[in-house]
Amino acid sequence: MIAASQLQVEAGSGIVGDRYALGLGAYSATEPDKPRHLTLITQDGINTANAWQLAAGLDAGLDPFPAELTRRNVVMEGMTASELNRWVGRRFRLGALLCEGVELATPCERPSALSGIDGFPEAFDGRGGLRVRVLEGGTLHRGDRLLDEAA
Repeated sequence: MIAASQLQVEAGSGIVGDRYALGLGAYSATEPDKPRHLTLITQDGINTANAWQLAAGLDAGLDPFPAELTRRNVVMEGMTASELNRWVGRRFRLGALLCEGVELATPCERPSALSGIDGFPEAFDGRGGLRVRVLEGGTLHRGDRLLDEAA
């Protein structure tokens, strides 16, 4: 993950230049095809997962899962993982974008395999994020809020 203050996002594909928008992501060829236009995760969920890691004794005193290790596109501030999870099957605005929550992003072993840090699926169970279909694209800015479509 590369931190950015703004991103161009296209309807039907996602972030311009992203591995999934280009069809190069690790799970791009899965059947049935799952929209991975964006993946959202909460900072609260990352913090909770790190606390779980610490309590389980799996880390060496450092935050074992910084945001970039989660392999999610957007880290949401000011909401819990449970609040984000409620958007499955619902439409919402994320800044200028119109989106639909498709499904929970079930944590897999890939972040652990790439980082050498064990325990990712267990630490992020229930807080792995949300897969999103982008219905209307635009520019996404750091700090954009997730709001009900009707708002």
